[in-house]
Formats: sequence, structure tokens, C-alpha cells
Amino acid sequence: MIAEQLADKRIAITGSTGFVGTALVERLLRSVPGCTLVLLVRPSKRHDATERIHREIFKNNAFDRLKAELATTGEPFAQMIARRVVAIGGDVSTDGLGLSEADRATFATCDVIIHSAAAVSFDSPLDSAVEINLMGPVRIVETLHALEVTPHIVAVSTCYVAGNRRGNAPEALVSDGHWDIGLDWRKEVAASRRLRGDVEAESRTATQLVHFREEARKELGAAGGPALAAKTENLREAWVKDQLVEAGRARAASVGWPDAYAYTKALGEQALTERKGNIPVNIVRPSIIESALAEPFPGWIRGFRMAEPVILSYARGLLTEFPGVPEGTVDVIPVDIVVAAIIAVAAIGPERAAPITQVASGSINPLKYKTLVDNVRAWFTEHPLYDAEGQPIVVPEWQFPARGRVMEQLRRAKSIAAKTERVLQSLPLRGKQATWAANLEEKKSEIDRAFEYVQLYGLYTECEAIYQVDRLMEMWLLLDEGDRSRFNFDPTSVEWSKYISTIHLPSIVHHSRAKVTPGKNRNDRTARLRRAVMSPDRHLAAFDLENTLISSNVVESYSWLATRRLNAPERVRYVLRTLLEAPRLSAIDRKDRSDFLRFFYRRYEDAPIAQIAEDSPELLSQLILAKSFPAGLRRVREHRALGHRTMLITGALDFAVEGLRPLFDEIVAAKLTVRPDGTYSGNMAVVPPTGETRAEIIADYCAAEGLRLEDSIAYADSTSDLPMLEAVGFPVAVNPETRLAAIARKRGWLVEHWEKASGAPTMVLPLGSMLSERERRRSFGTQSLGEGRVFQ
Repeated sequence: MIAEQLADKRIAITGSTGFVGTALVERLLRSVPGCTLVLLVRPSKRHDATERIHREIFKNNAFDRLKAELATTGEPFAQMIARRVVAIGGDVSTDGLGLSEADRATFATCDVIIHSAAAVSFDSPLDSAVEINLMGPVRIVETLHALEVTPHIVAVSTCYVAGNRRGNAPEALVSDGHWDIGLDWRKEVAASRRLRGDVEAESRTATQLVHFREEARKELGAAGGPALAAKTENLREAWVKDQLVEAGRARAASVGWPDAYAYTKALGEQALTERKGNIPVNIVRPSIIESALAEPFPGWIRGFRMAEPVILSYARGLLTEFPGVPEGTVDVIPVDIVVAAIIAVAAIGPERAAPITQVASGSINPLKYKTLVDNVRAWFTEHPLYDAEGQPIVVPEWQFPARGRVMEQLRRAKSIAAKTERVLQSLPLRGKQATWAANLEEKKSEIDRAFEYVQLYGLYTECEAIYQVDRLMEMWLLLDEGDRSRFNFDPTSVEWSKYISTIHLPSIVHHSRAKVTPGKNRNDRTARLRRAVMSPDRHLAAFDLENTLISSNVVESYSWLATRRLNAPERVRYVLRTLLEAPRLSAIDRKDRSDFLRFFYRRYEDAPIAQIAEDSPELLSQLILAKSFPAGLRRVREHRALGHRTMLITGALDFAVEGLRPLFDEIVAAKLTVRPDGTYSGNMAVVPPTGETRAEIIADYCAAEGLRLEDSIAYADSTSDLPMLEAVGFPVAVNPETRLAAIARKRGWLVEHWEKASGAPTMVLPLGSMLSERERRRSFGTQSLGEGRVFQ
């Protein structure tokens, strides 16, 4: 009956790129061969609606079964899609759905509209949830009124529109009887829009902007103006979102709903019922939707739903307890049962289908919270996940504490982690030591996730509502045996222990890509990243110098040159003065690398060019090469052997690195202006190649040489080099300082730890005994150490 009723129908679906939407598309194409689908999809910046459905829907493994069945008929899958599927560009958060005239005409021809588009996240910003969940269905019926058509609408809602109630939750409108608390959906919409404007305005006040800028600098250090500006704006936008998320939680809680999702869905039902006019509407309310029982195959899931993050965090040892009522019901329903119910409502039609149908298990086949926990613990005890060292993770005995206690424990853990992070960031850690900070950052993220899970999902595990499914089961009785077999939506067909242990848990572990075998990974992630970096397909490898290829810096290079001809007392004075000045130099460097170089290089004022040229080769051999990282220089040669261009970008002065030219196709270094008398002025000839300038240099070089930036590599050690690292397709953090180590870990970049050769000399100043007294006196004259300059 179902397939016959929907044969030759044009069925529009919103939200087809989502979990339920994808399952709907697959089931209708496979089980209702006579229907045509019109998929309303929001175009992205890069892809139109047609491109999106092919990329995001039909490449999903949900369609493997359909493809196999089509193979027996001889019709190619792509040909069937072209024959039965039409994509139109639209957006339920835009008035008029954002449809073009041609797409409006296509939309007007539909017989059935299944509205499954929603902001399903439990922590959506209030305004976003209102515009999609509340105003989305309103915009659909208003568009249909304007088109003067009356297709059958099947709107997908949620059982949790019942709010924080106890006991039976019937299949009735929220606005009916004692459910109605007198909310006006129009006022709620107006209030959320005003709130968005107010929060945006507050985020742009001077006080807030200064705060965001300071936080950006704490995270990125001396990353350069554009990088700091971008980070500042990201922090502002994140703050706005956080404020609107919190506003959604607060407003929902104040009127009896667990979150903004359930609150806006409830008001969306109210608004749709009020604005539908003569358009027939049926509402389907699922409970918590999880992986498939059988269709298109057992365990099919798209993305992680509510339970999966909590279950996997428990399996990984991140959560030892979670709030909930042991004897309470966790109302879970497999996605294929939900999809079958939606299709049945569409087929039976508005006259025979109930106005509201709930698809839930709690009232006729309840899954108790303790039963779920016991099954999960037993399964992960038998099939443990493994840590990075290949050791099995022993799952703890699950506790059932109050939500407040768990949140307080997590707040304390967050506070301790934040304080520890501040201490580590204040220390001059680098390389492997800096991984402490990266590990702490990861632990902080784990604590944040656990806190978020408790905050988002705790109310659901404590929910004591029982969702009635009388209308669902009445519809079930209308079906013949053939339809019951092809479109099973009977919640009693789920045997929970079997579903959990043989279907759901294996599926989510597979999709999580968690480690399920002992021993260390053979396919090491670092090795994979390194293979990608060293692919012959790469074009350019750009290297920083200090702490990337050598363990030296511009201060050491200057000290070596400046003290080469000083006697012992003068050397002692120089060293003492430099040590006293070190905190000041470090502070300037942390604030802005370019300003530091301009400030420090003034010390070269009056330095004889000839003398510097004479001493530079020994500077290279005695200091730079002596303090180099053999693995780093070897990497440069490997890139050249692969045919990659190589570039050195450094704030060091050109004469100090000239001897490295055989290793590089291009060297970009700092330069000083010269005077007619043969001395350096101490002033920069060009803007020093630091921060965002490095990114521009690489981009310009690639453009001029016909190289692809996305196929280039950059090696650097500091957040001041972040623009350069972000500019290329393959960034590599070498011996990273604390901030960069955390960023590299978070973004999944390759991290290399290169060291000096064992037994390498550690001297910073040249050996005075290597020069004769005549050489020490030559070309210097009176030494002026008190002003920071020695060349006079």
C-alpha cells in the first residue's frame, strides 16, 4: 500500500544532507520506485545544490545497497539519480526560502513536502535555532500560500517538545490544554532578533575589543598584525555565539524546556499549526534517533548523535561518571524506524494519519538507563579500546551521581588545567618540552568536552517523561504484512541488548576510528604526514632559520662578530651588559619581531663592511654550522633531491647567511643600509622578513615561478611564523615553542624535533686567542660598550 500510494508522487525533502534526510532519500529511492524527489538544499560558497547532493548525499555508504540492487537491473546509479532526483537551491532560514523563479515553479509541483531541516544541535545559538526550527516551517507554508498550492506537509519535530515534564506525554500539540504556558511565538522571534543585535553591539565595545585583542596576543604571541586581527575577530565571533548559546539555554530553562532545540521546535509546531491555513499538515515526533536497526544496513549512522560522544568518552576513560536516573528510561529509536514512520504518514495521507505521531520506545519497549550502562560496560570490557601505547583502556564502574556534582568536579578540573597552562606558557619551553603544553591543551579539550556533554545531555538522561505512541501503533495496525515487512516502524521489534551489543556499539566504534587492537600503530600518523610532506608532488620548501635549522639567533651572531676583537676585560663587560639587557630584549621580541630586529640591528651602526665580510665565513663555520641541526640540513638536501625549490626566509642579516646559499634556490634575509665611508648605518634597508611578510614573500615567489602554494611546505618554530605556516598546504612545526606546539597539535600539523649533533661546540663568543693583538686592535679604535654598540 505505501509504495503504491506514493507512486508517481513528487516528494520534496528539506534537510536531505542530514542524518534523517539522507536515510529518507535512500529509503524512498529504493522502496518507493515510482516517486520523484525534489531536494531543497542550501548552496554553499563553492557548490550549488546539485553539486552538494552528489558530494554530500549520494557518496554516502547508505546507498551501497541500492547501487547493488540497481546493478542487477542494468541501470547505472547516476542515470537513476538523473531520472528521479531534482535539486533546487533554497534555505529555510531565508524569507521565501531563497528560491529562484525556476525553483519556485519546481517546488509548486510537489505533492508532498517532508520538512526535516533543523538546527539539531542542543547548543545552537538562540537566534539560529529560532530562524531554522521556529521560522523554517512558517516560511515553507508562507511560500506555499504565495504559490497558491496545498501539498501535504509532513513536519519532523521531536518528542522533547514536551519539555521537562514527568509521566505520560501524549501525542498532542504543546498549545493544547495544560501544556500551554501562554507563549507567543511572534514575541519570541522578535526578542531573539533583538538579542542578536544587542550582543553584536556589545561585542564591538572598546572594552570587549581590547579584551579580545589581549586574548589573541596571549594565544599567538608575536604572530603579526593580520594574524592577530583575524584571531581577534574569531574570538569576537565566538564570544557572540557563546552568549547566544547561553541565552538559548537560559530562555529554554525559564519556560520549561531542556534546551533551545526543544524550545524552538515546540514553538515551531505552534507557529506551523497557526499559519498553515488550508494546507494539510501532519507532525512526526521522534525521540533520540540512533543508528539503524536494519535499513539500509544494521548500524548505519551519519555523524554522531547524542549518545555516541558520551559512550566513546567513557570507553576512552575520559568520563568515569555521568548524571542520570538508573531506573529512568532512555528513549532511543533507530533511524530506520523513524524513516519508515515518516514515509507511512506521507502515504496514508492527512485524512487518515493522526495530526501528531510520536515515534518512541519508552512507553511500550523501554530501555532503562542502567540497562544501557551495563551493556556498554560489558561490551567495552570484552572489546576494549587501546591507548596510544597500545594498552587496553579499562572502563570504570559507572556511577549515577547528581548532575550538579559532576559539573562541579569538571569545573575544578578546568580551573586546575587553566592555571597549569598559564604557568607552562610563561616558561621558555621548546621542542619536546613544549609538548607538555600541547598535551595539557589536549587534556583541557577533553575536560571541556566532558563538561559540554554533561551540560547538554545530562537533562536528557534525567528525563522522566514517557512518550505515548498510541497513534503510531494505530497506524501500524492499518498496514498489511507486506508493508510491515518493508516499512517496519514498530518500536517493540527492537531487542535492546542485541541492538546495543551487536549493532550500535560496533558501528560507532568503527565510525570513530578508535584504536581497537593492541600494540603501537604501525601506520604512524607522523610518518603519514612526513610522507605527504616529502612527496615528489610538492613544489616549494620554505625554511625559517633560528631554532628551525640552527640553535642560534641574531643576538648570538652579533655577539660573535662584535667581541671577536675585544680583549678579556671588554668581553666580560659585554657579557654582563648583555645578560642584564636580556629581559628587555626578550620582551620586545615577544611583542613584535620586526620592532625587535630594528631595535637590535642599530648596534651595527659604524660596523666596517670590510671587517664584517672578512669575519662572516668564520661566523658561519664556528657558530652557525656548529650549532646547526644535522637533520634539518639533511631535510633541505632531501627536498632538493626530490626536485623541490628551496627557500630560506630569515630575519638574520644577509652577510651572516650568505654561506648557506648552496643549499637554497632563494635566500630572503634582512639587509642594512651602507654609508659612503664603508660602514653600516644600523638602519634596515627593507622591511625585515617577519610575520605576515614571510607569507607574502612565499605567495609572490610561487606566483612568479608558476608554483602552487597549496603544494608547498613551510618549516618554522614560533607563532610569529604562523602566517607563513598557514599560507602553505603543508606546514611543519620544528622544535616548536609552547604556543605553536599547542596549535600544531590542535590542527594536526607535522611536528619535527631536530637536535644539534652530539659533541658540537657550545661557545657563543669567538676564541680571543685565535687572533693576534694586532688583529684585535685593527679597525676598532675606542670601544663604546655602555650604549650597546662596539663598532666605532
